[in-house]
Amino acid sequence: MVAALKGKITGFFINGHERTLIAKKNIALSFLVRGGGILIGLILVPMTIDYVSPTQYGIWLTISSILGWLNFFDVGLGNGLKNTLTKSFALGEMNKAREYVSTTYVALVIISTISFVIFSIANNYINWNSTLNVNTENEETLKLVMWVAVSCFCIQFVAQLINTILTATHQSGNSSIITFIGQVLTLIVIFYCTKLKSGDLLTLVTIVASMPVISLIISSWVLYKNKLKNLSPSWRLVKIKYIYNLLNTGGKFFLIQIGALILFQTSYIIISQILGPESVTIYSVCYKLFSVMIMIFTIIMTPLWSSFTDAYSKSDFNWLKNSVDKMRKLWIVFSIFTLMILFMSDYLFKYWIGNNIKVPLSLSICMAIYVIAYMWQMLHVYLLNGIGKIRLQLIAVTASAIVNIPISIIMGRNFGLPGIVATNTILFILMGTIFSVQCEKIIKQNAYNIWDK
Repeated sequence: MVAALKGKITGFFINGHERTLIAKKNIALSFLVRGGGILIGLILVPMTIDYVSPTQYGIWLTISSILGWLNFFDVGLGNGLKNTLTKSFALGEMNKAREYVSTTYVALVIISTISFVIFSIANNYINWNSTLNVNTENEETLKLVMWVAVSCFCIQFVAQLINTILTATHQSGNSSIITFIGQVLTLIVIFYCTKLKSGDLLTLVTIVASMPVISLIISSWVLYKNKLKNLSPSWRLVKIKYIYNLLNTGGKFFLIQIGALILFQTSYIIISQILGPESVTIYSVCYKLFSVMIMIFTIIMTPLWSSFTDAYSKSDFNWLKNSVDKMRKLWIVFSIFTLMILFMSDYLFKYWIGNNIKVPLSLSICMAIYVIAYMWQMLHVYLLNGIGKIRLQLIAVTASAIVNIPISIIMGRNFGLPGIVATNTILFILMGTIFSVQCEKIIKQNAYNIWDK
């Protein structure tokens, strides 16, 4: 029995197309590492709330949401590099790949530096109590908190490019390890601080914002000295002309990212303004529970992005069809598990958070449907992103972003948190339907006009 099981597991990782085997190994490694990351994330929520307060934790969530906005302002260079690197590897153009890496680093350093200078000046004139809708923190403290958060972010903005490079070179499992190290450092330091003194917002933000940066910097240095030595950035390899090539595809990604920014990140701001910071905490706790399914699904989909790029570059449509069919079947399984979480949600919240936070059933129902719709949309978006057919996605995401904020505000005022989640859910159902049709047309090689752009 054991020998048979061992044989099946071994066969799973040694039998099949080379492209599929690489994806399987990355998925397996990511599962192990990200599984630990999910566990740490679940431990950190109650620990952090106890360390500070639900209101202060809600303030941090809102701040991190604002930083999420800035994270999109790489003008698509990261995603542009991901596709370009994968194509260069497929064609054996290693020297050009290193030139693209060097050029992207320089471009991101310039963007990051300009962003930091602009923020440092603007920070003196922004009323953060009003912006974050809080009156429990000193204004000068909030200015310092924001300065620390943005400073760490600007460094991370550049350092996190290592994750893009690892994914493009079919090593997304190693990218997960870097993220996991940052999470472990965060958990250790926060646990240590809980034993020393009562928490405050500044200490919390400093810890949570700086630990991932430390992990990224150390990991980048080690990898470029060893495993990624053939891609290590160099000033002499910077080619300004390559920025246009990166932006040709990356620019479209950037516009899509702006739309995604509005869809994903504005919920925290809207909730904070309409319902208050404590409601942000309730929303976040509910999302963190159900988003476990999204995180696991993302672990599986991430290695496939570059695999889709490789397959499309070689016109391997049969592999594309088989992969998408398997992912759709997997989506059904994940949807069932999401519904199981919904049925157990009341018990899970009590066991996880205790009585500090009360999550209404109506919010859990809306969140479960949201997660199912999001995974369906993501399944097809990863294929479209990988092969660079993103014009229709740009139109759909832009249209959704335009209507999202006003409808979310109206729904939030009338139906509370469930109304805001329901708005995003409807938009993802519509986009998921459009993208699934486009993928079918591309795989069957009968996509024309907007469906093939």
